[in-house]
Amino acid sequence: MEAYKQEFIEFMVESQVLKFGEFTLKSGRKSPFFMNAGAYVTGTQLRRLGEYYAKAIHDNYGLDFDVLFGPAYKGIPLSVATTMAISELYGVDIRYCSNRKEVKDHGDTGILLGSKIKDGDRVVIIEDVTTSGKSIEETFPIIRAQGDVEIKGLMVSLNRMERGKGTKSALEEIQETYGFPANAIVTMAEVIEYLYNRPCQGNIIIDDTMKAAIDAYYAEYGAK
Repeated sequence: MEAYKQEFIEFMVESQVLKFGEFTLKSGRKSPFFMNAGAYVTGTQLRRLGEYYAKAIHDNYGLDFDVLFGPAYKGIPLSVATTMAISELYGVDIRYCSNRKEVKDHGDTGILLGSKIKDGDRVVIIEDVTTSGKSIEETFPIIRAQGDVEIKGLMVSLNRMERGKGTKSALEEIQETYGFPANAIVTMAEVIEYLYNRPCQGNIIIDDTMKAAIDAYYAEYGAK
């Protein structure tokens, strides 16, 4: 596993973004782990988060693209932080773009924030986590409506590796439905491999009991 992935796993735990216990998800599933990207709140956290995303985007898609699109609302700071990190780490200027939930009819009008998207642009979409793919259903037509663009892929922070609407993971479903690749900085398999019976922030985060709970969850909800 790449060093930045190991650092990112520890960063999620340290920032209390990734927690283990008993949680009821929006889907109604009872999960032994929960991720809340809204817990990244400081300048230092956002700077580091942008760097991890930048490295993952570089590894998966390269930097030969024009626009990083972050769907409202959580995607807005992600796109800003990551374009800054790409500039600082690799010396490449990528434009950021996000959507508004409501179309603005005065001043900076329209549905987009940041850069406009135009014919010929190559776009990477950035999100925190995707469980059902619902946000892409909303995002995809917005991007397509801007012109003849190529969507090079989607990058999320964590692949939960559980079923979406069918038997496959949400990321796999997105790839099949929309025809562009979908990747994550880390997968839950990598998180489990790294944290199982290994001290992190002075504690064993995934002990035998937690590992059994995670295994039971995936036996019921894991993607095929």
